[in-house]
Amino acid sequence: MYHYEAETEAGFIQQLAVSYLGHGYCFYVTGEIPATKDPATIDAKLIARYGIGISRWARARRKKAGLANMHYLRFGRYFVLLASHGKHRFFLDEPHFRDARRDAIRFAGYSISLKRGTDGQLHPSVRLHPDEYRKLKAYLLDLALHRSVENLSAVFAAVRFERYAPVRRQLLNILRAVNRLRQKAGFEPVPISALNLRRRVVRAFAAERLMEAA
Repeated sequence: MYHYEAETEAGFIQQLAVSYLGHGYCFYVTGEIPATKDPATIDAKLIARYGIGISRWARARRKKAGLANMHYLRFGRYFVLLASHGKHRFFLDEPHFRDARRDAIRFAGYSISLKRGTDGQLHPSVRLHPDEYRKLKAYLLDLALHRSVENLSAVFAAVRFERYAPVRRQLLNILRAVNRLRQKAGFEPVPISALNLRRRVVRAFAAERLMEAA
């Protein structure tokens, strides 16, 4: 059984970035299923149209033949169709597709893309979208001189974004900016430990569904 409906926002992002973008599925389109339509019907239609629900071995054979493979992923009513390099009707049917190496996928305040690392290789990148980053930074700077260190620590700890490496760097930048203000005012700095910098590894798909498919 092909799994495509993410159980949580965190699972959707992990599956998209690590399992799909990280394995060469860089071409994409996104969409929102209207409230008037049944998501399951749309799911079945797209999976059938693009021949997505195939086995690992079938994918390997297609890749060897120079044909693209695809994945479909949905959370709530938001979905993304992804394709790898090669020939596929997707590129004709979806002429406005984008490339995650150039155009990040914007979802739930994140920018999800492929970036070239110091090793010269492409890696998944999950960071706060610039708009979300500016909003969060402004909010925390506004609190910097009006809350106790304990209260601010709790606010930082409650930031909902998953701690991918780029997110950690962004949060550290905000923490440093907050502490610069507090230092000038003679206040105690907020400790780095408040950020909870370890990323959770989550289950992308519901456990019951995985058990049914076993």
